[in-house]
Amino acid sequence: QLQLVESGGGLVQAGGSLRLSCAASRRTSTTHTMGWFRQASVKEREFVAKINWSGGSTLYTDSVKGRFTISRDNAKNMVYLQMNSLKPEDTAVYYCAAARAFGDPDYAYWGQGTQVTVSS
Repeated sequence: QLQLVESGGGLVQAGGSLRLSCAASRRTSTTHTMGWFRQASVKEREFVAKINWSGGSTLYTDSVKGRFTISRDNAKNMVYLQMNSLKPEDTAVYYCAAARAFGDPDYAYWGQGTQVTVSS
């Protein structure tokens, strides 16, 4: 069983930055693609970004391209989401998740989420 714990959320003004972290309970480097998702109130959960096991491949949703950067440190079992130029519409609960492969749409493991609030 893989457990994921997010941290780093908070309140920030528009234009500011936050870095989210996701700590995995065990090694994920050899098997898991890691992703970030978000869910705003009264909206469905949406994909934000993902990174393959080596860090060599990434994918972002269009609305965050050029502003967010996903990265991972396999030695520390950590995944990060650097969020710059934040906008009020980025306000949501952000979730870290793990999938078996980069092309796998099924994320089997999820964290509990961390709240990000961007004020205008």
